[in-house]
Amino acid sequence: MPITVLLVDDEPLVRAGLRAVLEAQADIEVVGEAADGAAVIPLVRELRPDVVAMDVRMPLLDGIEATRAVLSAVPRPPKILVITTFENDEYVYGALRAGADGFLLKRARPAEIVHAVRLVAAGESLLFPAAVRKLAAEYGNASARAAMVRAALTEREAAVLRLMARGLSNVEIATDLVVGTETVKSHVSAVLAKLGARDRTQAVIAAYESGFVAPN
Repeated sequence: MPITVLLVDDEPLVRAGLRAVLEAQADIEVVGEAADGAAVIPLVRELRPDVVAMDVRMPLLDGIEATRAVLSAVPRPPKILVITTFENDEYVYGALRAGADGFLLKRARPAEIVHAVRLVAAGESLLFPAAVRKLAAEYGNASARAAMVRAALTEREAAVLRLMARGLSNVEIATDLVVGTETVKSHVSAVLAKLGARDRTQAVIAAYESGFVAPN
């Protein structure tokens, strides 16, 4: 089955470019388009895409609020890939905090766009560039630090979280720690549960905001 994608951007040329790049791949299908975040929920319910590639700055409903709305209103919601012009855009960080799963620059090369969609669809690693890591660290606060202390991660769980924060997949973490992939999955699940994180992105944000991991 192909990875199905919904494109959401107020610029027709951007949508056309993304469609051309993605539909050139045998394993990706663009199932719909929208020009604003306000149209996302009905389209997601109708089309059931695997991934929503969504701009953060749109006139009626921006990507932050659209992300929050989809995740709260749609059962088994799609993965959300944030698209932006500037990598240090605080709107991007806001969307990630709202629950988006990854990040893509509009100027990305075709191969990077395809890779981003596949990566987010798989759900086992992150698109979390250096600029966004720095933003996360800037939002550090005592509450985040206290929550990390309360999580009481084991030594192995802490190691897994640090590698997650570097964007490594489960397979890459398993290779680094010389353990099985299923063992890594168990550790990832434990980390998410202890941090009260919905997914890997939220766990990594908690790691940076608490100072548990420092941006490079």
